[in-house]
Amino acid sequence: MSMSHLFDLTGKTALVTGSSDGLGLAIARGLAAAGAQIVLNGRDKRKLATVAKSFEADGRRTSAQAFDVADEASVLGAFEHFDATGVEIDILVNNAGFQLRKPMLDIKTDEWRRVVETHLTGSFQVGREAARRMIARGHGGKIINVASLASEVARATIAPYTAAKGGVKMLTRAMAAEWAAHDIQANAIGPGYIDTEMTKPLMADPKFDSWVKGRTPSGRWGKPEDLIGVAVFLASPASAYVNGQVIYVDGGLLAVI
Repeated sequence: MSMSHLFDLTGKTALVTGSSDGLGLAIARGLAAAGAQIVLNGRDKRKLATVAKSFEADGRRTSAQAFDVADEASVLGAFEHFDATGVEIDILVNNAGFQLRKPMLDIKTDEWRRVVETHLTGSFQVGREAARRMIARGHGGKIINVASLASEVARATIAPYTAAKGGVKMLTRAMAAEWAAHDIQANAIGPGYIDTEMTKPLMADPKFDSWVKGRTPSGRWGKPEDLIGVAVFLASPASAYVNGQVIYVDGGLLAVI
């Protein structure tokens, strides 16, 4: 296989959850540039429609499917729609999520559940439905979960996120253990501190901003585009024998003390 074909996603369809902005949008654009047809996802239909138009303006084949990854009925309905319209998901990126910053003693159980159900249960539910169909079709597929530095280390005030992202790491390994025999590669990307809407409050804090830049060997915050190369690799034939792994894109932060 030529080097160009190793990373070619032409003819593949990729569902990227939480792709109306932030990391998900950057990953979706990267996969599209590699040749994939993109299915955008989020909960806001109007926002999704606007993003889809921007893809189409660039000549990218794109559709949008609004559903809540944490709601099983919503997930099942989305995949029933895919089945009915002939959409076959070859690549799944489980990216949907949000952050809750609050001391653990102040977190309500419903708040905890919402974070965990979105990041962890959502990745399971969407992953299960995608894999069910990949297995039935008999030609494998790719699942890319979005983990985090918090899959490895904890920080005060983000307990449910840390618990969920630790779970995403192990869910990725469980997916590999059960589905590798069906030629499904399940891996994860672990972003470091990335400049997104979710981290704007942290970046605006001079003390925290200085800490991130000083703690990270690269000396800067990451950009959403920094995840594209790894995403394309994990979605492509180049990673055919990579399974159950988390690749951290963190500027070297986890590598040093």
